[in-house]
Amino acid sequence: MDVTQEKLNVKLQEWKKMIRTLPFAFFLIHCALAQNGNNSKTWKTLDGAEPLVLARGGYSGLFPDSSLQAFQFVKATSLPNVTLFCDLQLTKDSRGICLTSLNLDNSTDISHAFPDGQKTYNVCLIAVQQISTVEDAKGVKLPLFWLNVQYASFYTEHNLEPALYVEKAIRVMGINYISSPEIGFLKTLNEKVNKAKTKLILRFLEKDTVEPTTKQTYGSILANLSNIKSFASGILVPKEYVWPVNTEMYLEPATTLVTDAHKQGLEVYASGFANDITMSYNYSYDPTAEYLHFIDNSQFSVDGVLTDFPSTASESIACLAHSQNATRPAKGPLIISHNGASGIYPGSTDLAYEQAIDDGADIIDCSVQMSKDGVAFCLDSADLPYLHSGLKRDPANSNKGRFMTLSAFLEIAQTKAVTGILINIQNAAYLASKKGLSITDVVANALINATFDKQHTQKVLIQSDDSQVLSKFKHNPNYQKVLLINETISAAPKPTVDEIRKYADAVTVEKTSIIKFSNSFASAFTSVVDDMHAANISVYAFPFRNEFVSLVFDLLSDPMVELATYFAHEVDGVITDFPATANVYLNDPKIRAANELS
Repeated sequence: MDVTQEKLNVKLQEWKKMIRTLPFAFFLIHCALAQNGNNSKTWKTLDGAEPLVLARGGYSGLFPDSSLQAFQFVKATSLPNVTLFCDLQLTKDSRGICLTSLNLDNSTDISHAFPDGQKTYNVCLIAVQQISTVEDAKGVKLPLFWLNVQYASFYTEHNLEPALYVEKAIRVMGINYISSPEIGFLKTLNEKVNKAKTKLILRFLEKDTVEPTTKQTYGSILANLSNIKSFASGILVPKEYVWPVNTEMYLEPATTLVTDAHKQGLEVYASGFANDITMSYNYSYDPTAEYLHFIDNSQFSVDGVLTDFPSTASESIACLAHSQNATRPAKGPLIISHNGASGIYPGSTDLAYEQAIDDGADIIDCSVQMSKDGVAFCLDSADLPYLHSGLKRDPANSNKGRFMTLSAFLEIAQTKAVTGILINIQNAAYLASKKGLSITDVVANALINATFDKQHTQKVLIQSDDSQVLSKFKHNPNYQKVLLINETISAAPKPTVDEIRKYADAVTVEKTSIIKFSNSFASAFTSVVDDMHAANISVYAFPFRNEFVSLVFDLLSDPMVELATYFAHEVDGVITDFPATANVYLNDPKIRAANELS
């Protein structure tokens, strides 16, 4: 990690200050409290208990692997029974440290402290540069402790005894789980551990990798689960063993591994979870959707997940699981689409709008453009976000759908009986002066022809950054006039708010107008929402997207945390490329109960 330890220490303290005013940081804990006393839900794990969250090196998705900050952050943001996952490394004098890689240069700044300390060793026929460390990071007080011994043979070859170290650690510290990819190492411990207190877990590597004891591939070992049961309580497998992903990054059907292993009495833990990596397009860049595939489907649940972001796994278990059939209350924040479900289909197409409706959008939107012959149609910017990052949106859908005229958009809104529509009008003055086209008249007539001007069942939001455009619709009280504020603001003084109130009922502001950010960290809330609400002006925030590159570090690469943050600050609606994500959040009864506790 390029960020220095000193900066991370400072940011941890800043984050602790922020979470005193940000209930989102603990909404998953509130979920656990909200369901306390109502633990009737059952899981399809081996023992019926909820899956474990295994924190790989602490909160290694944000802080350096196995650092004190990573351990502390796990305690602050994860379920009470979170399990600390420690990758054991041994120093030359047989001291144990927690660090994922043998190559200390991968996750520490040791190369700066000891620039001449590099040595080269051979690990499983692969040349690796290792730097010795003197740091001991095992004094962690979390409820459960998992010790993973990845390189037992390597240490044995270099006259160290990992088995003896582990036996001593079990006696002194009380280790709950010990895993290793080496069958021989686990068999050595099998008769020396109290299986009621310490479980042995066989860790699987890639299927074509050869296990050092049996000289068989891990793929072939998997075919004999009953043999594994003779020396281990469970298995830890890459998540693709459970839900395969093809080369095009789409999910294949789930394997029967979990159910087969459970029949043999083996627990199954899945590894490889992180919020800030490329995942299957089926998840729409929502990491909670991935967890729910593994823990909350009709066939099985893994017994635990190994993750760099334990808070996201925790919220998936405590808040989101077992809530598929929940319904949203009538009152609450609005979910407003951004060019339909433009995170799934090309924006402003019929398929994007239909998907947005299916995904729970209350309001579907049309950014009106005009053709040369005066036909109004829906189209916003054709530029896709984050192309520079290498992240693609669902390529299978990239050329699907057809663009819609305004009249066709209004028809689909009526046919599907959505809660309402948002008509976004831009460049009205330019079109009138340069092209001789009155976009406001065209929109007004289209709404009249579709009878939106008279009915009260569906909301009509007219949005523009031009106050004169909004003023032209003030004669119809059925329309909510929304001022679009494109620039970032940090406050809304009363004279300004009073002026806005003359022609608008609501404002749409950028997310950065509600929370200030500095160096990719949140620094403070602004007063914008309170200032607007004091004048009875609704506040809609935009843009919300699932891709982790759109989220600052405080939001933990988790779009659910971002939504929780803004809803906690009482925005009246969110404008999003992914309505389904917002719908999952607002639908969840445990989250609603948690918000009442917070």
